[in-house]
Amino acid sequence: MKKKWLKEPLNVIFKGLFIILSIFWLFISLSFGVNCFSRVYLYPLGEKETVIKYSNYYGLDSKMVFSIIKIESGFDANAKSSAGAVGLMQITPETGEYIAKLQGVQEYDLINPKTNVNFGCFYIKYLLSRFNDMETALCAYNAGEGNVSNWLKNQEYSKDGKTLYHIPFAETSNYIKKFHKTFAKYM
Repeated sequence: MKKKWLKEPLNVIFKGLFIILSIFWLFISLSFGVNCFSRVYLYPLGEKETVIKYSNYYGLDSKMVFSIIKIESGFDANAKSSAGAVGLMQITPETGEYIAKLQGVQEYDLINPKTNVNFGCFYIKYLLSRFNDMETALCAYNAGEGNVSNWLKNQEYSKDGKTLYHIPFAETSNYIKKFHKTFAKYM
């Protein structure tokens, strides 16, 4: 009788521990699975070698470039916007022509992922050197260099003429919010 009295509480304890550990491992497995799913499907690393190559070449953080591609085209190399922007990094023909001129390139294909990422990284680097602030450069990438230059001259949008404290275009303001959210996922 005495032994049975000791065994029952131990069985209950072991069963409880087993259930707790099972729930813990299930939670860990689900967390890992969700992170893997999120990374592969929601935040992919498409054209990884090309992005890393040109990010490194232009001294950019590849996570920044992956984030821009995710926002701009969702990694669809054939993407085309209503404004005529094309490819992974959504470069307009006018901007492509400008970049080609700066790079001394005569012939190029903006749909080609390597060319598109090369031009996009070049342009981001150019904008970063022009505006000296990542958010301002990203605003210029989205809204255009001329618009951002004008905003920086306006006291309503910039107090110091270098950074924007208010972005007048809702689309560009949302773009910056999406960028920060996406960039955090690539960290």
